[in-house]
Amino acid sequence: MFLKRGWPLLFITILSVCFTAGSAFAAESAPDDLAQSSNTLFILIGAILILAMHGGFAFLEVGSVRRKNQVNALNKIICEWGFSTIVYFLIGYPIARGVSFLVPVETLAVDHGFAYVKFFLLLGFAACIPAIISGGVAERSKFWTNALAGSIFVGLAYPLVEGSLWGQFSDTLAGATGWLATTFGAPFHDYAGSVVVHAVGGWLALPAIMLLGARLKRYETNSIKVSSIPFLALGSWVLIVGWFGFNVMSAGSIEAISGLVAINSLMAMVGGTIASMLVSKNDAGFVHNGALAGLVAVCAGSDLYHPVSAAVVGAVAGGIFVFLFETETVKWQIDDVLGVWPLHGVCGAWGGIAAGIFGQQALGGVGGVSFFSQLIVTVMVITFCLVVSTLVYGLLKITVGIRLSPHEELIGSDLAVHRIEAHPEDAL
Repeated sequence: MFLKRGWPLLFITILSVCFTAGSAFAAESAPDDLAQSSNTLFILIGAILILAMHGGFAFLEVGSVRRKNQVNALNKIICEWGFSTIVYFLIGYPIARGVSFLVPVETLAVDHGFAYVKFFLLLGFAACIPAIISGGVAERSKFWTNALAGSIFVGLAYPLVEGSLWGQFSDTLAGATGWLATTFGAPFHDYAGSVVVHAVGGWLALPAIMLLGARLKRYETNSIKVSSIPFLALGSWVLIVGWFGFNVMSAGSIEAISGLVAINSLMAMVGGTIASMLVSKNDAGFVHNGALAGLVAVCAGSDLYHPVSAAVVGAVAGGIFVFLFETETVKWQIDDVLGVWPLHGVCGAWGGIAAGIFGQQALGGVGGVSFFSQLIVTVMVITFCLVVSTLVYGLLKITVGIRLSPHEELIGSDLAVHRIEAHPEDAL
C-alpha cells in the first residue's frame, strides 16, 4: 500500500535531497568559477589594450616620416602583427613558455580559455619587437626582408630572452633560488618589460639602422622633416592609454592587480613629459616621445617604486631620450628616424637598472631587488641583441639586400611597395 500511495512523497524527497546537494556544490564551485572567468576577462582587456598600442606605433611612425612613406608605415605595423602572431603561436610561445597550441582544443579551452587569452596578451609584448624596429629603419628598408628579420626575432630571439627571464628557463636568473638570487641576494626583476621587451627591441634595431645607412640626402639637406605633428601626437596618446594595460595587466590575474603599478606608470609618464619639455625647450616631437620614454623606463620597477621615485625614473628617461636622440642623429649621424634606440633601447636599459636602485627600501621602494642582478642581466640582454641583430641583418644584407633602391626610396615606399599614395585624391 505504501509503495502505491507513498512513492510520490519518496520521489519528491529524493529530488529534494539531490537538489540541495547540487545547490551546495554549485555554491562552493561558483566563486572559483567566477574568479577564473574574471581572470580571463582581465587578461583579455589587457590584450586588447596592448593590441591598440600597435595602432599607436603606426601613427607615431606615420607622423614622423614623410608623406610618401605613410602608407608603408601603416601596412608594416599591421602586417608585422600578423606575421608575429603566426610565428609566436607556432614557435615563439612554445619556446618561451613550454606550451604548444597544436593540441586538441579542449585541452586549453578549460578555465574559460585562460590559456588562449594569456597567449594573446604575451603576443602583444612579442609583437612590439618588429614594431619598435620599424620606426628605426623607416623610409628605406625593404618590406619583405625586414618582415623576415622581424619574424626571426619574434620566433627565436625574443622567446629566448622571454623564456630566460619570464618563462620556462627563468629559474637561474629570475628565480628566488637561482644563481643571481643566491649570489647577490635577489633575482633579476622586470615586472612589465623595460628590459625584456623595450631594451630588446631597441638594441635589436641599432645594428639594423647602422647596416642600412642614412636616408638619401639625410645629412646633405635640411628638407627631411616629420610630416604630421597631430598624427605623431595621436600615436603617442594611443600608446600612453594602452600602456596601462601593458603594465597593470602584467599582474597576470585580477587577484594580483596593483594600484601602485598604475600610479607609478602615471607618474613616470608625467616625469618623462616634463623633463623632455624642459630639456628640448618645448619641442612637440620630443615632448610626446618623452612621455613614452618615461613609460618605457618605469615598466621594470612599476610594482616596486614609491610614486616620487617613479617620477624621477621617468624624468631621467625623458632627459636621456632628448640628449641621446640629438647625439645619435646629429653628432654621430646614425639615421634612427623615430629614435627607437634611445627611446626603447637605452631607456629600457635604464629602467632595468633603475629598478635595482629606486626599488630599494632605503629609497622608499618595496625592496627585494639587487642592483648587481639588474645590471648583469641588462648587459647580457644588450650583448645578445647586438650579436643576433648584426648576424641576421648582416646575412640578409649580403644575400637578398635590406634596402630599397635609390629610385624606390626617392619616389617613396608608398608607391614603390604598395602602389598607392597616402592621399590618392591629391594625385588626381
